[in-house]
Amino acid sequence: MQTITIAARKGGVGKTTLATHLSVIAAGPGKPVLLFDTDPQRSLKWWWDLRQGDTPALVECEARELPRILPAAEGEGVAYSIIDTPPHAETSIADAMRVADLVLVPTRPGPFDLAAVATTLDLAQRVGKTPLAVINHAPPRTGAAEPSIVAEARETLTRMGATVAAAVISQRVAMSHAVISGQTVNEFEPDGRAAAEMVALWAELQRALEG
Repeated sequence: MQTITIAARKGGVGKTTLATHLSVIAAGPGKPVLLFDTDPQRSLKWWWDLRQGDTPALVECEARELPRILPAAEGEGVAYSIIDTPPHAETSIADAMRVADLVLVPTRPGPFDLAAVATTLDLAQRVGKTPLAVINHAPPRTGAAEPSIVAEARETLTRMGATVAAAVISQRVAMSHAVISGQTVNEFEPDGRAAAEMVALWAELQRALEG
């Protein structure tokens, strides 16, 4: 079993949205996925309650319970565990990071978000993890080159010492439509650009986990 913790000490950067989408993409025959909602706001649970199917499974718990629950999940054949974390709660975030094979740190490309992401990157490093930053809620690409704000965000994150995902997740209306119906964009609009971006991010995460 491989475990991905999605963490950011700033709210509103899209942790839960990434958790929902990646969990559905990751699931496949013989590869059950387990979502963990450790955020007291329970936004992940809200989305899960809207779904029609049984996949992925969901556990609501506190981050400190993860070391006890994860081995049981692995024993039951879970292939991937994806952990959504609360903002601001350093102890809970650190607990969730410690059990992860990969720590994914989403950030919007704006200056205030980039200023705040440094604390999350530092926390990951303090618990012995090498985080992967992903630029989320970005302006959609309209040409061959990345939007300048995305390129500048990538440069800023690199200067902070972060490894930055090549995949970028754009802010698209399809994402909101999918989530409010308990779906992902890969279910709501499987041939759309939003779905392609999520698939590209998952492929990159798989390579990082294998490396």
